[in-house]
Amino acid sequence: MRQALRLAAKGIGQVSPNPLVGCVIVSADGEVVGEGTYIKDNITHAEAIALEQAGEKARGGTAYVSLEPHDHHGKTPPCTEALINAGIKRVVVPIEDPNPLVSGKGFEHLRNAGVEVVTGILADEASRLNEKFICWHKKARPFIHLKLAMSLDGRISLSGSVSTALSGDEARKRVQELRHEHDAIMVGSTTALVDDPALTDRSGKTRRRPLVRVILDNNLRLPLTGKLVKTAKETPTLVMTNCLDMLKIRPLQDAGVEVVPVSEGARNLTGVLEELKKRDIQSVLVEGGTAVAGAFVDARLVDKVTFIMAPIVIGGQAPAAIGGKGVESLQEALKLRDVTVTNHGADIEVTGYPQ
Repeated sequence: MRQALRLAAKGIGQVSPNPLVGCVIVSADGEVVGEGTYIKDNITHAEAIALEQAGEKARGGTAYVSLEPHDHHGKTPPCTEALINAGIKRVVVPIEDPNPLVSGKGFEHLRNAGVEVVTGILADEASRLNEKFICWHKKARPFIHLKLAMSLDGRISLSGSVSTALSGDEARKRVQELRHEHDAIMVGSTTALVDDPALTDRSGKTRRRPLVRVILDNNLRLPLTGKLVKTAKETPTLVMTNCLDMLKIRPLQDAGVEVVPVSEGARNLTGVLEELKKRDIQSVLVEGGTAVAGAFVDARLVDKVTFIMAPIVIGGQAPAAIGGKGVESLQEALKLRDVTVTNHGADIEVTGYPQ
């Protein structure tokens, strides 16, 4: 099962909005005879790839699959039928597929055909691997991962919102890995103005779709001379706004920026996420700044948090990582579970999930 999860993870960046799926076929005498990874552009599912490798050796064997095999006709025939026809006698799957087209039906079909189905093994690990896909179906919106780089005292730049690179080389490499895992990256207009960021995936890893850049900008302050606008024809760039001033909108559109009107504007985060879901954006890495981070925390729309802290103290009136309304009691504070702490050179990454 661990190998099936590792195989599934090879599809990161190449399957959204579909799930990550890996499959290992073990023959009746205990030999690994087939392995498969689902890649969306290849269409063929992980189970079919592994069964083809296994051939007749699959008969009487066990299939370890990272997610419930699908039982409906889509672009490919049902994987349940492929497993049954290959003579698989046992299927080991950690979790049910949250997609209502699939959920539970794959298990039912297999059991009705006399195949033993074992569930629950490494369920937490499998759920974590497909956390974006699960959120997409269970919450009907993109998965939101809030990532912020800060000093030890929680400041994200110097006073006066001066552009400040806080993280070291190893931490910046980690950020590129995080970007690779997501469909979109989001910042507010102040971050776009102050930092003039490129907001691209520079991990060097293969991805099926380009990372979509999303800017929350009610006043359309995004400068035409900035990197985001100048590269908009090469990299998808969306600006969420309630501004209707065509004198501001038209130059951005001419430069290749998609200006997306949102009822109540960029402060309407639910409306923003609805627009992203329409575009099959399954996950968003929110990189700030203060107001945007605070708005997502206040709205309790955060599914995962990563703080990368540099071992420095800034103090003074420098902007804090999280703005917004905040809370009036510790009981209302956003509490994290499953917290991990990792070092990247001198920097410290703290990642967790809101309870």
